[in-house]
Amino acid sequence: MNPSAYALLIAAGFIAGFINTLAGSGSAVTLPALIFLGLPASVANGTNRVAILLQNITAVASFRHDRVLDTRGALWLAAPAALGSLVGAQISLGLDERLLERVIGVVMLIMLVLILLRPQRWLHGTLSQMPGRPGLKHMLLFFAIGAYGGFIQVGVGIFLLVGLVLDLGYDLVRANAVKVAVVLALTLVALVVFAANAKVQWREGLVLAIGSTLGAWVGARFAVERGAVWVRRLLIAIVVFSAAQLLL
Repeated sequence: MNPSAYALLIAAGFIAGFINTLAGSGSAVTLPALIFLGLPASVANGTNRVAILLQNITAVASFRHDRVLDTRGALWLAAPAALGSLVGAQISLGLDERLLERVIGVVMLIMLVLILLRPQRWLHGTLSQMPGRPGLKHMLLFFAIGAYGGFIQVGVGIFLLVGLVLDLGYDLVRANAVKVAVVLALTLVALVVFAANAKVQWREGLVLAIGSTLGAWVGARFAVERGAVWVRRLLIAIVVFSAAQLLL
């Protein structure tokens, strides 16, 4: 890679790490960056997981330090999500490259709608710690979200926040903490699947991880309300451009 490629990956990783920690859809930045540098869509999908894994390790450590992570609840929800991720990653491997690019483009458009509608206005909760074991409905919901995350990753954070806040009742700060722990688990499983099938470029993934890890650390320490307008505007611009590139 030339110096400009390194700079692009580090910058994309930082933005994605920051966005992923506060909400989600950071992969709408990193996937197109990897494809732009010449990686096939399936390899970009696998390589992207290296940065996601490391950024979420950083975010989980930060949230634990701030005592806002419900570790028990996160472990309960991570189990079905990880199992779903295994299924989703396997499905992703069988798709044609061009079809996968179009799927990524369509998902970006869906994410654009969610961003424009600002789903955060519905995210009001009071739960700080799960009182008991989640029910079957919750386990199935997080299995489905995990399958989606294993398949493509883009926007999985937003879906997790909706489930954690609207379905389970977490407040937004603690929902973010549980979210990054669940994403950590499902990403680890997906990364193993992609690596076993030679769909990971480790050099590009680790360079991307440099920026994403720093972005995750900054995002975890940044108040959820601050910077929301900037993140939303930036993400809208990137999603529109990237979806157009992949679909046209």
